[in-house]
Amino acid sequence: MIFKKILLPAFVGSAFFLGACGGDDTPVSPENNPATSSAAQPFPLSSSSVIPLPMSSSVTPLPVSSSAVPVPTSSAPASSASPTPTPSNYAALASTANANYAVNHYALWKSFHFTTEEAEMAVYPSLAGEFSIVFTPSYVPAGRVIWSNQSGYYKNFCTVEDATVMTMKFRACTVSEGIGYGMLLAYFNNDDDAFVRLWNYTRAMRENHNRKLMPWITPSFDWSPVDNSSATDADEDIATALILMYYRTGIQVYLQDALTFINAIWDTEVNPTTKLLYSGDEDFWKGDKPVYNLSYFSPVALRLFAAVDTQHDWKSVLDAMYAYMQLVQSKGTGVFPDWSDATATAANPPNGAAGTNANTYTWYTFNKESVRIPWRIAWDYFWYQDTRAAAILKQLNDFIKDKAKNDPNDMALAVNYSWDLSLGKDYTKNTVVSSQWYAAWCATGIAGNTAWFNTCTTGLNTRVPSNNGGSYFADILLTMYSGLLNGLFLRPAAMP
Repeated sequence: MIFKKILLPAFVGSAFFLGACGGDDTPVSPENNPATSSAAQPFPLSSSSVIPLPMSSSVTPLPVSSSAVPVPTSSAPASSASPTPTPSNYAALASTANANYAVNHYALWKSFHFTTEEAEMAVYPSLAGEFSIVFTPSYVPAGRVIWSNQSGYYKNFCTVEDATVMTMKFRACTVSEGIGYGMLLAYFNNDDDAFVRLWNYTRAMRENHNRKLMPWITPSFDWSPVDNSSATDADEDIATALILMYYRTGIQVYLQDALTFINAIWDTEVNPTTKLLYSGDEDFWKGDKPVYNLSYFSPVALRLFAAVDTQHDWKSVLDAMYAYMQLVQSKGTGVFPDWSDATATAANPPNGAAGTNANTYTWYTFNKESVRIPWRIAWDYFWYQDTRAAAILKQLNDFIKDKAKNDPNDMALAVNYSWDLSLGKDYTKNTVVSSQWYAAWCATGIAGNTAWFNTCTTGLNTRVPSNNGGSYFADILLTMYSGLLNGLFLRPAAMP
């Protein structure tokens, strides 16, 4: 048997330190990533500003004869469920939106942060001999999104001593958030090969750990457990990507697997009384005093769940989450806290994800969790023009345009603002406006601040992924925001 130097016995199912899977903006020297395969090359950028049409695929799709993807039985899906609501026209993008920039961001991001099982065998030779235990012929080809370098709690779990390149020594882990984002990015970039590889990663890991939902952190392509508990945002995103692919292809297995997620989310990640989304499936997220994470609320996901699942009332979850989000926003300064409780008040989560003492607390600030809120709400506004989404985005934009004097290139965008100054001060020590925060504040302009939206979309398109060992979170969010704000987030034609 291959001797494994990774993954001491873990707190399986504990999710004790589950939280944002990145958020470290500390500059890190660029490093070469040997674990990439068939890296996508950046597309040439066009000087023209366009509102893009659907993009053609830049990657050769996996043949449908592969064991991973059954041959479609129809060209368009048929669903007995009633979608709620039917999408209307897209909301207007910035005049400076340009699909080429989004495609370029994706290509650059993928070239560093995505890898395949085949490539990983050469990077982690002590693990490679056992990859086939999880990734049987039914689950290949496979790929994963690489998490950041680890130096804290997960260092022991994410370190392989015999990594062939020193900089990959601490990067053996993948988080479910990255798989969900990666599947959405692959879908909207028509990268069928990456989509199927990431999907196979979830299928293999779920079967290996006997789970209906994706374990939130997993080691490379190895079988050893790290933490099998779930993260609700990732489960929503994976299911959303599968539904979108089902509507695009008509292939039933995508819908079947999406429904596996949807049913499990309903059973374990929805508060049965309030219909609010728990942060995961573990009991400590529930009980008498649950703590919620509003960045885990994906309105588009819930709308799509309602379209394909007639067994559960997803509209009630959508409405409850929007009402709760508006209440939280109205009770504070205008921004959101990273975490909040059943009374719509900022709260410290039970898993240590928001810091361990008063000097490191982030739970009451618009911080590493909340940075994801604008793209989820802006996506809903782009597709459905929901008035609740518009109101939330406008309040965020009114807040920041006042702080920044209506200039999206002002350093005011670097501050992590407090939801309630009586709980703690704004965090003002950031010295740069990181890409994910620039993009997040940019997205708040989609619901009415045209000048802001045009200027900051131009600025967004000057930024590129940092592609270093610590930039997982910043780079994947930049790429997600770029895809949305530059018009790659297009509905499949067959979607009701």
